[in-house]
Amino acid sequence: MATKLRLQRHGRKKQAYYYIVAADSRAPRDGRFIERIGDYNPNSNPATINLDLKKAVKWLDTGAVPTDTVRAILSYKGAMMLHHLHGGVNKGAFTAEEADAKFAKWTEEKDAKVQSKRDSLANAKAQTASERLKAEAKVKDARAAAIAAKNAVVEEVPAEEAPVAEDSVETPVVEATDATSTDAPEAAAENTEA
Repeated sequence: MATKLRLQRHGRKKQAYYYIVAADSRAPRDGRFIERIGDYNPNSNPATINLDLKKAVKWLDTGAVPTDTVRAILSYKGAMMLHHLHGGVNKGAFTAEEADAKFAKWTEEKDAKVQSKRDSLANAKAQTASERLKAEAKVKDARAAAIAAKNAVVEEVPAEEAPVAEDSVETPVVEATDATSTDAPEAAAENTEA
C-alpha cells in the first residue's frame, strides 16, 4: 500500500480549507484516510497552518510520499528539515543533540521571518488606513471651502442692490372707493362685463 500525505478539501465554495492527511494513494481525494496530521487555511494572510510535527515526521520516516503542496507546507513548518536531520542522525553524521540544536536555530529564524511579515502587513494596513483618512480630510476641507465660498457670494448679493426680476413685479391692487358691502357683488359683475 502506497501512503501519501495530501490535502483533503473542506469548506464552502471559494472558501476552502484543507486537512492534511495520510491516506492510501488509491483512496479518493476527500475520501477515507489513515490519519489526520494537521490543517491548512489559505484564506488568511499569511496562511494558517496547524501541523502535528511528530506525526508528519513519523509518516515521512516510514516512507509516505507528500504531494507537491503538502511538501511545501511541510518544508515551511520544518517537518522536511527534521526528517532530513533524522536521516543524518541515523547515518551517524551527527548526534541527536546537534540535530536538535540545528532545528531549534532554524525554527527561531523561521519564526522571526514570519513575525516580520505579520508586522509588515499590519504596518501596511495601518498606513493605508491613515492615508485614507488624510484623503477624506482633504475632501472634507475642499467641500467646506466650496460651501464657504458659496455662502460668501450669497451674502454679498443682498448687500448690493440686486436688480429686480420681471417675474417678481407686483401687480397693483385696485380698491373700490364707493362700494358698500351689498354693492360689492354688483361692482364685481360690472368689472367682469367690461
